[in-house]
Order: sequence, then C-alpha cells, then structure tokens
Amino acid sequence: MQKINIGILTLSDRASSGVYEDKATSQIEKVLNSYIKNEIIYHRELIPDDYDLIIKKLLFLSDEKKCDFIVTSGGTGPALRDVTPEATEAVCDKMMPGFGELMRMQSLKYVPTAILSRQTAGIRNKTFILNLPGNPKAILECLEPVFPAIPYCIDLIGGSYIEVNEEVIKVFRPKK
Repeated sequence: MQKINIGILTLSDRASSGVYEDKATSQIEKVLNSYIKNEIIYHRELIPDDYDLIIKKLLFLSDEKKCDFIVTSGGTGPALRDVTPEATEAVCDKMMPGFGELMRMQSLKYVPTAILSRQTAGIRNKTFILNLPGNPKAILECLEPVFPAIPYCIDLIGGSYIEVNEEVIKVFRPKK
C-alpha cells in the first residue's frame, strides 16, 4: 500500500494564539484514521484566519509537501475574517462545488444555521482540497457524506491510491 500524504490546515485566530485548545485537528485525524487503511503521513498547520497565510500554507502543503489530500477546518462562515473558501479558490485549478453543497445539505439535518456555511472543495495539480467547518462535532457530520467520492477523485487527478476500511465506510470506484 502506498503512503498517503494528508495536510490538515486548521484556521483559528484563538486556537493559534493559545486562547483555547485546537480540537479540530485531532478530530479530523480520528475520522481519517478510521476510514483509511494506508499509512498516513500528516502535515499539520494551525494558523490564524489570514487570507495570505492560508494561501501560503495551501501552496506549501500541495506543492512542497505533495499532499494527496488537504483538509481545512474553520473559516467557512460569514464573519469578516472567514476567508478559507476564498483562499482555497485562489489556489485551485478546478473547483468542486458539489462537495460543499452536500455538506450543507447534511448539516441542515442538525442545525438550521448550516446554510451560513460556505465550505467548498477544489483541485490543485494532484491535490484535492476540502474545506470543513471548525466545530469538531460538525467535522464527522460533513466528512462522512462526502468521503465516499474522495478516493476516486484523487485517483482521477493522479494522486496516491487510498485503501479504505470498508467496515467503516463504503467508497465509490467503478468496477474494473
């Protein structure tokens, strides 16, 4: 099995300055570790909600660390400092809006304010980038419905082959 490089870019002014503990990163890892059988090399970044810094870190994770998959957490709401979707769009060659649409539809089952979320997804070279909310509880709620399409998307863009734990989550790949 191939090793998989996954970037986790957590955006939070308060967590990055030590005001409170970052719980989003560990939640993302917990979920991905349950889904993916491959050895995962995580590249973690915890930064404030700063547009230019987000772009810099997304470029670093995709172009230098060669991540197959980058998950962002935070900065997807309507507040003035929430700029993760804009930074994601700035670095991507192609946008994949269906991921955000599905996450919002799923989240509406739990909270009426899900409509305020602006998560999206996109592709930069051979890297798939997915924006998740910053709330640790919402991470599983949003990742679970979209993950079944992610390994095949990464296949299509030439990334590493992700083996999944079929007892935990079923993914779609065409029959060979």
